[in-house]
Amino acid sequence: MSQQRNKRNQRSPRPPRPINEGWIPRTKLGELVQSGLITLDKIFANNLVVKEKEIINVLLPQLKESVITINMVQQMTASGQRSRFKAVVIVGTDGFIGVGSAKSREVGPAIRKAIGRAKLAVVPVLRGCGSKECGCGHTHSVPFKVDGKCGSVKIYLIPAPQGVGLVCADKVKQVLKLAGIEDIWSKSFGDTRTSENLVKATFNKATFNALKNAHKFNFNL
Repeated sequence: MSQQRNKRNQRSPRPPRPINEGWIPRTKLGELVQSGLITLDKIFANNLVVKEKEIINVLLPQLKESVITINMVQQMTASGQRSRFKAVVIVGTDGFIGVGSAKSREVGPAIRKAIGRAKLAVVPVLRGCGSKECGCGHTHSVPFKVDGKCGSVKIYLIPAPQGVGLVCADKVKQVLKLAGIEDIWSKSFGDTRTSENLVKATFNKATFNALKNAHKFNFNL
């Protein structure tokens, strides 16, 4: 009996399960991605809507995740107060960024749900060198001054020369680092202590956003 127990304890651990194992596409775009007939550049060039997070997992396997905030929110119901956790998460890699938020009764499910929504919101970031002092032509900053707004928070992102670094708030640094931006100056106004609004003003809030506004300008016409 002791030998059998030792054999059971000596078994090798089960290998990790692939992220997209057993994925059955539910959209036409998912079928094209699974068969390798379309790339991420073509998806954004044709303004196709991504409705499955597995599409981003396949096309951007090197995507990184970062949790911005986890707060407890309460709602008053007939039976009393209902408490839940709200998580704000950003995902990104060199040249791509996405922001998502979600609520759940527990922290873990809230983070996982927010990661899935952030993947569906991934957009390319237009980078360049818009600084007059530098003019190197590399993609270390933004090509021109952009602004974004969410709630009472408004932020300006200003191109900076190489070597300046990210001169901005810590939460904004998290977004810009994942997007692959190395040098920037910034100005922010409003209640910037609200981290969620500050991050969404930098990236995405309806039509008021900084990095997303930069991508609206297409110079390859």
